[in-house]
Amino acid sequence: MNTIDTISQLLHSSNSQFRLYDIGRKIEKISKEQFEKIELNQIPYPTPLQGHACIAIAFWQKKSPQPYLWLLKFPLDERGLLNQGARNHFIAIIIEALGSNLMQDANEKQEELLKSNPYLYTPAQYKLATLNSKINFELKQTPSEYLSPFLTYLSGESGWDNWQVVGVQGITDFAVRINEKENSEKLINALPHLPTEVLFPLCGALENESLPAALLNTLISLLEKNIALMKENNENNDNLLQTQQHLLRSLASNCHHIHVEQFINMLLAQDKIAAELLITLSGRCWTVLADAKRLITYFEHLIACEDQALFNSIFKDLVAIPSIRPIVFECMRSPNRSNALSQAIGQLFN
Repeated sequence: MNTIDTISQLLHSSNSQFRLYDIGRKIEKISKEQFEKIELNQIPYPTPLQGHACIAIAFWQKKSPQPYLWLLKFPLDERGLLNQGARNHFIAIIIEALGSNLMQDANEKQEELLKSNPYLYTPAQYKLATLNSKINFELKQTPSEYLSPFLTYLSGESGWDNWQVVGVQGITDFAVRINEKENSEKLINALPHLPTEVLFPLCGALENESLPAALLNTLISLLEKNIALMKENNENNDNLLQTQQHLLRSLASNCHHIHVEQFINMLLAQDKIAAELLITLSGRCWTVLADAKRLITYFEHLIACEDQALFNSIFKDLVAIPSIRPIVFECMRSPNRSNALSQAIGQLFN
């Protein structure tokens, strides 16, 4: 067997077809070309999570379209580059267990070796459901048995309180098909009626999808009404705040849409923003913070929470994202930053 230096080479050498996904921050496809550059340390990992790259690799052979799945977690260095030693160790474990035939049925000893692999990663169940839906959809496989009951539920015929028939896999199967047929329109009509038991997991599934403009506008409108209602009551209502968090999450993959940017500008123009929404912004909608003016306003809201530990945590998370890192440094040098922000940054480095 020729020397295998990268996971890409390993997959190619076994004549596998494969697809790659980031499963850390959201569920997003990684192109093969991008992954090869990541493996060769030509570019940093674009969406790190707590110093790691969390990756799903679905691979299969033409004669057997049912894919195998690796869920992996590799450490990154301080520049966001893949730890080559960890990657090489993973390859060595796989070759020792399976050789060049990645599709073979592993015997007991091989199974033990594979299961003790230190780079295996188990994401949250809702992420697994989304990943499964995306892979099935992209490989043109049949959706799960849960999609049909969810479509029936969205019609409202069975009553909005009968949400017990809804499965998370049905919700994620629907979300990956949001641009098909009348799915977007069905959801727009149903959204005002959905109980939180359905709305929250639905928003978690939509955060990974590019949404039609009409649906985006409906979600933003719901979010604005929710915020206005909370202001009218002049109190921190936990239910309203949770709903706002989830609706904001649903916009995550559409942050470059002008209407989403306008909404977030409006949100940042408020006198006060709840810490929970600030956490959602940085954790899910970080791409919208790749703007110096917007990011420094965000940081000013963050220090207004008077929680240095929260500031430290979010600052470290954002500065690790390659697309945000230079903007963070620009904010640190900005003459427009407040004394409070300067002090918070100083305490972080002390």
